[in-house]
Amino acid sequence: MTQIEWQIAQKQLTELVELAASGEEVVISKNKRPFVKLSPAFGSKRQRQFGSAKGLIHMADDFDELQMLG
Repeated sequence: MTQIEWQIAQKQLTELVELAASGEEVVISKNKRPFVKLSPAFGSKRQRQFGSAKGLIHMADDFDELQMLG
């Protein structure tokens, strides 16, 4: 999350809008209190990255073998 004071945000509006459009939460403060939150108009989310969970999931070698209950 990016938080920035109103006076500074006025000078960097283009950059802040681009940041919010890419999915970053941008909060503009006025007198050190949250005032406005910028977000994409159509709920755009970051693109999924193929293979991003590689190495995080592990399966046993026998995961698909029939197990006898009883």
